Amino acid sequence: MKQIEVVAAIIHDSEGRIFATQRGYGEWKGWWEFPGGKVEASESHEEALRREIWEELETSIVIERLLATVEWDYPKFHLTMHCYWCHVESGTLTLKEHEAARWLKPDKLESVNWLPADKSLVNQLADKTV
Repeated sequence: MKQIEVVAAIIHDSEGRIFATQRGYGEWKGWWEFPGGKVEASESHEEALRREIWEELETSIVIERLLATVEWDYPKFHLTMHCYWCHVESGTLTLKEHEAARWLKPDKLESVNWLPADKSLVNQLADKTV
């Protein structure tokens, strides 16, 4: 099975809300996810995450810590997703690749249709077990 390694930013704000984005392309178009993307061969996870968030959202982030690593089998590939707890350093969270975005309080995370791998982390965030 094909292996894909990605990084994701769990961006939070001073009100305790978490930033969610809706995919605007591909097989999973319309599903919600934490922003991020693939790690390139020459990059560390942190470098990849900063690059991806800049490319997708024109925003610089501060990476606070690794929150979790999610392993998930999709029908066509196995995903390893390294999820980092982050906050905005500068920028406007401009959507370059996503259809929509929302700031969600932890008790409202279930209000959107999450991608399966992201959903496993959403459950932990809602239960405050990460």
